[in-house]
Amino acid sequence: MNSAEAPKIKRESKNKIRVDFERTPLLQRLRAKFLNLYTLKKVLWYLFRLLLLIGVSYIILFPFFSKIASSFMSESDFVDVTVRLIPKSPTLTTYKAIIVDNQYFKAFGNTFLLSLICGLLQTFICCFVGYGFAKFKFKGSNILFLIVIFTMVVPHSTLRLSMFMKFKDFDILGIMSLLNKVGAISKPGFQLLNTNWPLWILSATGLAYKNGLFIFLMRQFYKGIPDELEESAYLDGSGVFKTFFTIIIPLSVTMMVTVFLFAFSWQWTDTFYTNVFYTQTGPLLLTKIVKTPASLMEMSSASSTLYSAAIKNTCGLLIIFPLIILYLFGQKFIVQGIERSGITG
Repeated sequence: MNSAEAPKIKRESKNKIRVDFERTPLLQRLRAKFLNLYTLKKVLWYLFRLLLLIGVSYIILFPFFSKIASSFMSESDFVDVTVRLIPKSPTLTTYKAIIVDNQYFKAFGNTFLLSLICGLLQTFICCFVGYGFAKFKFKGSNILFLIVIFTMVVPHSTLRLSMFMKFKDFDILGIMSLLNKVGAISKPGFQLLNTNWPLWILSATGLAYKNGLFIFLMRQFYKGIPDELEESAYLDGSGVFKTFFTIIIPLSVTMMVTVFLFAFSWQWTDTFYTNVFYTQTGPLLLTKIVKTPASLMEMSSASSTLYSAAIKNTCGLLIIFPLIILYLFGQKFIVQGIERSGITG
């Protein structure tokens, strides 16, 4: 048998099997196709994955659905035992009271300005520091980077009192304290509490919340950039700063956007630093509106505590809603930034 006849015989065999199978009764064909061990395994595995995903989705999404549903409930819905999730008398009273009484838009503007400036400052300073750790070798660099990593594991509550006292009488080099001791001035430092300056100063110096993590991410990213790009720029006469701003920064836009989104989001929902640096006389922030509006105090007292909890949950929804919008537009940058920072190094 030569090689030219082999494909012809194989094709004829397949055609014969197909014709025989088509002549078989439909019931037998269905049994042969579906009632076998391979198909049974595939069906069972598909059902298992489907049920697992439904169960996990229910556990994750149910709290959000219950909070959203309760935000549209009226007081009568909470005292009605027949109401579980779907309100009988849906209303927007809770949203209106929070927006008006708690000055939601004013708090939104203050929080947006604070988070935006902090996010921009942290992004730039973490890029600058991360680039230095990645591309420059100097004496003590490993020790300094170890200190940066150490800031990621130190509980922030241990620094609460020291940060409060530092910005209560802020003095950079101790000059004002010295002048105060000799009687030249009346105050030992600047009073920066109840202002945005403490958070802006911490962000500009790379000491704000999660800045150690941002520096680590930028260092890992910059270590993956070939040194030949910088060497070619140096040969063309560019200095370190010109190379950084004209070559390195354009290459790290994706990672910078990722760091900015993280910094903005964490500052947006921060309660630790706002409780340290702001009192009741400070600027109105979104984290301060989680309370029962005055117009609903009498209504909530007539019902159960579930109504007060639903009001606070509604405040939480109004706080995280802008972050959801931000995530929808920045999801691509977050995924790309994490991938690029985690592969190298």
